[in-house]
Amino acid sequence: MQNGGETMVDNICAIATAFGNAAISIIRCSGPNAVELVDRVFKGKRLTNCESHTIHHGYITDENQIIDEVVCNVFLSPHSFDGENMVEINCHGGTFVTDRVLKVLLRNGFRLAENGEFSKRAFLNRKLDLTQAEAIMDLISASNALAVESSANALRKSTYRLVGNLRNKILDILAKIEVNIDYPEYEDSPEVTHRFLEPILMEILRDMKQILDNSKLSTIVIHGIKTAIIGKPNVGKSSLLNLLLDEDKAIVSSVAGTTRDIVEGTIQIQNMTLKLLDTAGIRSSKDDIETIGIKKSEKALESADLVLLVLDCSKTLEEEDYILLEKTKNKKRIIIANKSDLPNMWQREDAVSISCKEEFGIEEIGKKIYDIMHISDFHIEEGKYLNNQRQIHLMNQAYESLIHAKQALEEKIDIDLIEIDIKEAFDLLGQITGEAHSDELVTALFTKFCLGK
Repeated sequence: MQNGGETMVDNICAIATAFGNAAISIIRCSGPNAVELVDRVFKGKRLTNCESHTIHHGYITDENQIIDEVVCNVFLSPHSFDGENMVEINCHGGTFVTDRVLKVLLRNGFRLAENGEFSKRAFLNRKLDLTQAEAIMDLISASNALAVESSANALRKSTYRLVGNLRNKILDILAKIEVNIDYPEYEDSPEVTHRFLEPILMEILRDMKQILDNSKLSTIVIHGIKTAIIGKPNVGKSSLLNLLLDEDKAIVSSVAGTTRDIVEGTIQIQNMTLKLLDTAGIRSSKDDIETIGIKKSEKALESADLVLLVLDCSKTLEEEDYILLEKTKNKKRIIIANKSDLPNMWQREDAVSISCKEEFGIEEIGKKIYDIMHISDFHIEEGKYLNNQRQIHLMNQAYESLIHAKQALEEKIDIDLIEIDIKEAFDLLGQITGEAHSDELVTALFTKFCLGK
């Protein structure tokens, strides 16, 4: 089978299920001769005589010795996941028997698939676009219900259609410009002037800006909120991390400065994924090791989507507390008044009162995060967002290209020169879906997939 200049004549196989003992393991086989090659080692009905999308019971053999009792699913080109002939062998899930079946296949004409090679073939055979391929990985790694719904939407081509609508509008502009340049006498096509182009470009730029704004929120909702727990030493940061995670992950001590490095954990709270970073207490220190930890804390603070600033409400606020309040004032933050089971020495209306010792106040933190991150503004059903940083980066570049085109319009630059920026935007959007792609891009993307995908 040949697509995009690449001929796929070899036959590949790989274990498609997770490593380990289980009830069933699946070995996926694909290629022009996949059915014939499996048939060589399959004892049962002749698979080469079977129709597509049929299931057949039998045995895998090695030199006439039965290795395992299996069920084979047959999918014939072009009506398979990757557009090629495929056989999925459902064998018993022991690691030894699964590995033995795989070795039999490798000795009988198959080679081991590379990471993501089945999905790569599906893309090259036009069974998937790049946004659908990325949605597969997002679905596998989804950590909350919103991420699952978003990935499912992308699998149904919502992202492809979103980008495709923009490309079609730009393509219409390019076509009209080309007609004006090549066939100026053609009267049925409108004359493409600066005044004609400006409102069309403005409309496309507005659409792209809305998508980019929505995507800032979508990536946080889908991939998790990077959350830094910040505070001076001994205010209860590690206790808060342990309470949120419901495990003793960080050392808790009355001795200040026990956290010397970043301690990480992930939790689900109110359908949000929080990627928690417990940091070293930020203060002036002459201890070299603690100073390294403090520098890491300051970097975590800079890159965080959200800051949980922990203060001790049982003690009067000190200079270090005020410094942290100032440092975080322009970040999305939640001020947490810990140790509220003790007599309070200060109060703030914007602070959430909690007690890690008595284990109360955590639900209020969840509600506050939901509000401050504007999670309720994320509407999956509208589908006007992108799903990952690669897509957002390319959309940003396309947006900048059209901004250049708009500026050139205002400066009355010749239309045929403005067309260069418009064409660049068109190609960049094509890289999102894979309609315009380099071999390096495709290889880099699919090697991130797991084996058997």
